[in-house]
Amino acid sequence: MKTVVAVRHVHFEDLGSLEPVLAEFGFEIKYLDAGGGLPENYDWLKPDLLVLLGGPIGVHQEREYPFVATEVRAAEQRIKSQRLLLGICLGAQVMARALGSRVYPGPRKEIGWKPLSLTAACENTPVRHFGASSMFHWHGDTFDLPAGATLLASTDVCANQVYAWGERTLAFQCHPEFRAGQIDHWLIGHACELDAAGTDRQRLREDCASHGGKLEAASRAAFQDWLFRG
Repeated sequence: MKTVVAVRHVHFEDLGSLEPVLAEFGFEIKYLDAGGGLPENYDWLKPDLLVLLGGPIGVHQEREYPFVATEVRAAEQRIKSQRLLLGICLGAQVMARALGSRVYPGPRKEIGWKPLSLTAACENTPVRHFGASSMFHWHGDTFDLPAGATLLASTDVCANQVYAWGERTLAFQCHPEFRAGQIDHWLIGHACELDAAGTDRQRLREDCASHGGKLEAASRAAFQDWLFRG
């Protein structure tokens, strides 16, 4: 049986809508919770797929959260070995750092629903499936596009939303895995961030009801396409 290992930072930011797709492809799913400490001697090349999930911390906080450095090393190993690697939000930033790029605060918080602007390079990639749906965003940091990476999607706030490194490494600053039915877990878990940003919680709930189904359908198509290619 194929295996996927997902590094999780907060419990509700999990594989989401990607989980049933992986199950259909015959993947055995295992979570490593970063809060419990990531094993230093773990063989990061062993899983068929490694997923680095999102979380409310920054890549620059290696001193406060030593597991970040472990994740950067894991990403370096996967990229060098051309093993399937997916990064979401914090995971995309970890991968950018592993590829030698700067990670830093964005111009402002990007929280809520907004379509992606797909690049011309996206046309024949799995990310093209997101062209007809709105995307869920929740981040404050951004990064420079790694040298040699292909930019696939942007927004007005964050130029580098989705990038690929060949066909086996894919990174999303946004949240393609998001399931609208989980929104209240996010609203509770990130309550302080929402207060600071002045975000309208009820508007977020309403937008989730409007856009959630289309995003889940687009994500299913995109990840089926990517896993088939991989």
